[in-house]
Amino acid sequence: MASKKALIRRPGPRLAEGLVTHLERAAVDVPLALAQWEAYGDALRAHGWETVEVEPADDCPDAVFVEDTVVMFRNVALITRPGAESRRPETSAVEQAVAELGASVNWVWEPGTLDGGDVLKIGDTIYVGRGGRTDAAGVQQLRAAFEPLGARVVAVPVASVLHLKSAVTALPDGTVIGHPPLVDTVSAFTPFLPVPEESGAHVVLLGGAKLLMAASAPKSAELLSDLGYEPVLVDISEFEKLEGCVTCLSVRLRDLYV
Repeated sequence: MASKKALIRRPGPRLAEGLVTHLERAAVDVPLALAQWEAYGDALRAHGWETVEVEPADDCPDAVFVEDTVVMFRNVALITRPGAESRRPETSAVEQAVAELGASVNWVWEPGTLDGGDVLKIGDTIYVGRGGRTDAAGVQQLRAAFEPLGARVVAVPVASVLHLKSAVTALPDGTVIGHPPLVDTVSAFTPFLPVPEESGAHVVLLGGAKLLMAASAPKSAELLSDLGYEPVLVDISEFEKLEGCVTCLSVRLRDLYV
């Protein structure tokens, strides 16, 4: 039967050393971050997701952002080659986890770089952000992995934010949402719904009308509630200091049969 599983990865003791690119560095409260991570997992489980914890990578400060290490399409896992060299050791345990769940495993090879946070899937359309962490060779390898499976890969430029999904995600009906000042090419997305807060652009589809969102986006949550959705708010303030959002703290696996 179809499964709803979510890969998550416990934050390590060096979390506060995580990379920041577009933000001023702010002090990270690691014990609070751990409590927030546990609440995030609780929210997934409360809405029918089985969480699968990837082996921690305590020497990798950014490893909690597990989404960057793998892209799933159907039953195929594409293990990424992160654009930040310091993050490349994060992928081996993720590869093991998805293989144990029954995925067919492919890899991004040198010289290509690809971060999972640059990949937005809407049905069979895969948007990939070409920017600081994902290069042209990474985009080409993503096409090679998934177009034979029926995907349509659309590359879009990313310059104003760390990853494509730092700027946009999508609602269950396929509408792309984003905070317009941070979306480099609004015209790439049709339909597009602007939201009033940066963190309001990030939603995880929990099922039905339920959307996992950051508590830091109350106006966006109100907007989406008015449209008939049911926001489920979680506080991820410590991860937001490291340019993290609700999408990058898990990898949702909807298409595996195990």
